[in-house]
Amino acid sequence: HFLVCYLINRKKMSLKSERRGIHVDQSELLCKKGCGYYGNPAWQGFCSKCWREEYHKARQKQIQEDWELAERLQREEEEAFASSQTSQGAQSLTFSKFEEKKTNEKTRKVTTVKKFFSASSRVGSKKAEIQEAKAPSPSINRQTSIETDRVSKEFIEFLKTFHKTGQEIYKQTKMFLEAMHYKRNLSTTWDSSCVQNNYKNLTKKKKKRKRMPPERVEKIMDQIEKYIMTRLYKYVFCPETTDDEKKDLAVQKRIRALHWVTPQMLCVPVNEEIPEVSDMVVKAITDIIEMDSKRVPRDKLACITKCSKHIFNAIKITKDEPASADDFLPTLIYIVLKGNPPRLQSNIQYITRFCNPSRLMSGEDGYYFTNLCCAVTFIEKLDAQSLNLSQEDFDRYMSGQTSPRKQESENWSPDACLGVKQMYKNLDLLSQLNERQERIMNEAKKLEKDLIDWTDGIAKKVQDIVEKCPLEIKPPNQSLAAIDSENVENDKLPPPLQPQVYAG
Repeated sequence: HFLVCYLINRKKMSLKSERRGIHVDQSELLCKKGCGYYGNPAWQGFCSKCWREEYHKARQKQIQEDWELAERLQREEEEAFASSQTSQGAQSLTFSKFEEKKTNEKTRKVTTVKKFFSASSRVGSKKAEIQEAKAPSPSINRQTSIETDRVSKEFIEFLKTFHKTGQEIYKQTKMFLEAMHYKRNLSTTWDSSCVQNNYKNLTKKKKKRKRMPPERVEKIMDQIEKYIMTRLYKYVFCPETTDDEKKDLAVQKRIRALHWVTPQMLCVPVNEEIPEVSDMVVKAITDIIEMDSKRVPRDKLACITKCSKHIFNAIKITKDEPASADDFLPTLIYIVLKGNPPRLQSNIQYITRFCNPSRLMSGEDGYYFTNLCCAVTFIEKLDAQSLNLSQEDFDRYMSGQTSPRKQESENWSPDACLGVKQMYKNLDLLSQLNERQERIMNEAKKLEKDLIDWTDGIAKKVQDIVEKCPLEIKPPNQSLAAIDSENVENDKLPPPLQPQVYAG
């Protein structure tokens, strides 16, 4: 290789010398570093060995500068996040969640930059990989939130009561979290499978150990689920690799378009005019909205369960009898339409992926969660036939041209209190009853007239028939004498038969 480069350079120099008449010294063809080898103009006058060394030094310097820049950006992000947490602690929960998600996205970008500029050269690549594996994850060392710290302390205090078993559980859980942090950029399906397999393996171990009762195993698994999912929540809830956010926007848009749906259209057996029932409806809406603020799947299921129990109480007060399943599902659909819970599809997918399967397969939590999934599916496929409306009315309501509640709202003054609105409703009801009574009286009078006309018509027809065919009354005929009686008046009759005896 060096010989070829030398001959090519020598030939080029000789040609230039012949053309220009310039004498080229042999020292000009040597490497700039003075190693004794010939240099190459393509390598800025260095030989191949010196060029490789210079290039490696420049690359290592660039990597170090990029690494320092990435660390500085991360520190700035952490300081900004900590200051925002302190100064904006009284803001709404939705905005806090948005800020948390935004910070996670920025941190993920910084981590990606670090991985992109990490040392991966041929020299010392294995050593760098070993050091990177031993170093803790940046996400683990980041400043944890108050809720995460509180859950961690509760988990440790809970495991202290189990002594050696608690230490094993904590060690296994810690190893699982570290593995999830290192591989968190994989698909959501992989994350869900890992979490579910972890639940399954821990449950089997606890059941085999000293024949632990199922109640205690369930309590331990609840604490493990709470600790794990609180730490992983910001990475696995509504991740960028899925279309959960797109589905959330579609469901929100659909519910907003169905704002005109009334309880009567859904056959909801709930009378919100009753104060107790109205309070139950408000509590149910609050619980279904509060589901988005929880991190643990079990806590989200608890919100659904509380919402469902408020619905059952509202139906029971309205009907003065226990509610049935046929009454519950339409009312749940109405609550979802009226509340429009935030990130509904993301919460449903999160519960499905990361909740303990034993909780979803049995119990009231699983039953109420199944009904919620059915309610969302019904809302997505709701059409005119589902509401017993004509397609024309359904299209007009969906387009916003008119609303079934428009006429009712026009009758009320904007400043009217609840009593005045109730008075307007009662007057409207009395007016409808009056119209109904008048309609019934008119129909009764018409029926009476029809009966009189029918009676007169029948009497006239009978009279016409009698006049056309008069009735003739004839004297009765004399009664005939019996055949066996003595008939003196009529001698023409033969005498009675006499019995005769024949000799056999």
